[in-house]
Amino acid sequence: MGLFYTYLGAVDLGLIWGFLALGVYITFRLLDIADLTVDGSFATGGAVCAVCVLNNMHPLLAILFAILAGFIAGGITGILHTKCKIPAILAGILTQIGLYSINLRIMGGRANLPLTTANTLFNDISRALNINKYYIAFIVSLLFVILFIALLYWFFGTEMGSSIRATGNNEQMARSLGINTDTMKLLGLMISNGLVGLSGGLYALYGQATDVRVGTGAIVIALASIVIGEVIVSSKKSGFALRLSSIIIGSIIYRIIVALVLQIGLNTDDLKLLTAILVGIALTIPIMLSKRKQISTYKKLTKEIDEDA
Repeated sequence: MGLFYTYLGAVDLGLIWGFLALGVYITFRLLDIADLTVDGSFATGGAVCAVCVLNNMHPLLAILFAILAGFIAGGITGILHTKCKIPAILAGILTQIGLYSINLRIMGGRANLPLTTANTLFNDISRALNINKYYIAFIVSLLFVILFIALLYWFFGTEMGSSIRATGNNEQMARSLGINTDTMKLLGLMISNGLVGLSGGLYALYGQATDVRVGTGAIVIALASIVIGEVIVSSKKSGFALRLSSIIIGSIIYRIIVALVLQIGLNTDDLKLLTAILVGIALTIPIMLSKRKQISTYKKLTKEIDEDA
């Protein structure tokens, strides 16, 4: 039974960290921007949510403030990039560095905040219904996932959402169509980091604690989830809803892999190395398959030409 809860907990974490991956997907795939703000905005979401519930705010309202904090963080990066003309990757790094000090301020100068005495969403429902926390976390997180995937699917089907996608696909073409690409980038970065803030807030409530360094390496974990989902579940020809869902599935698979390797005795200090290897392999596989397909097509065409000759 203990092993079952270990993997159920991994699924819970996959759902919660899936919002982080969704946020990174918006910048990395839709906008074609490498945004490193997420390492800081994830911790900001957790810090804001933790402080809110410690001050007796309802957890759902605290989550909204975590999303808002992420929005603001993404907005700062967006302004630095679009208005100050700082390269996106550098703008993200600057915001991330600044957020470290801001997060410490939010947390009252403490590096970590325990929430054992606070009313957190998962524990409240667990106590009220007398159901194990892992089941509650799964159900609540899944409901959040369904809600936000539906919202994202709807939004990116609107004129504004389509403009964001057009900006990422071909910025010059989008600008020629009268789209304000700077505004679309700013909005995309805000939405992205809002989702990251949501992930950080839910993670703080789930773990009943938050830490100022909790977001370290978050970008790599998100990329691992995205790439795993794309390789296993979806493809470039898949519908948008399936691609969004594949990111969550990729996040769950990543967490199950982590739980599995920890179960067989891997040192926790080696997790980041494992993640880097997973991302490297997952990024390499599609390229190798594409090259193999090109070689196969070339050989087929060459053979047909030789036969015709």
